[in-house]
Amino acid sequence: MATVLKRPGGELSQRPLHFFWIVDCSGSMHGDKIGTMNNAIQSTIPEMVAAAESNPNAQLFIRTLRFESTAQWITESAIPVENFAWDDLSANGGTSMGAAFDLLASELTIPPMSERALPPVLVLLSDGMPTDDYQTALNKLLRLPWGRKSVRIAISIGHDADNSILAEFTGSPELVLQANNPQALVKMIKWASTAASQVSAPASLAAKGVNPLDEAFNQPAAPLVLNMNNIPDINDNDVW
Repeated sequence: MATVLKRPGGELSQRPLHFFWIVDCSGSMHGDKIGTMNNAIQSTIPEMVAAAESNPNAQLFIRTLRFESTAQWITESAIPVENFAWDDLSANGGTSMGAAFDLLASELTIPPMSERALPPVLVLLSDGMPTDDYQTALNKLLRLPWGRKSVRIAISIGHDADNSILAEFTGSPELVLQANNPQALVKMIKWASTAASQVSAPASLAAKGVNPLDEAFNQPAAPLVLNMNNIPDINDNDVW
């Protein structure tokens, strides 16, 4: 049951905000890449909890999807951020990004998504090129209302990642964050997790007294606003 918050003139019920980690666990991620990623996501959980607490209109839920030669859910159902624990992932096999998009699409329909949910946040981490038909699956994902309205961020790990494919996923090259060393990867994971936990509806709609989420669902652009002004700087000490 959604939490009900008091506000002048009535009550405001929190809307579910679903956050998905979509993680490349192919063989090329073995070693420092997968280890750094595991540690970074684990360490950012308290910051996600704090960010969610400062977003009173949303109740944050987390899920993890991994892909290598196949794709599978690590968390079978959405978990409230305050109860979420990260299970370290290992790396092997190919890069079945398309299979991951297919699994993701199956969860972005109504149901299992609630009609009252905020558009979801999808964070994709990858260091290579897909080894399956990602295009058909991505097109299917982006044809779904929740896929089209989602906030999509990609973290490109190392120089071998195909940023053009990641930009197809995000819809904009600006939402492809480059990480060519462990320090940069940690910074980008922490930025993506906490910034996306605080996404908000446009103030212009709220100022008009319109429910921004109901109004925006019928519009072509995504209704959530992501602050891109505080992406961390990265150094040139490339390792990957």
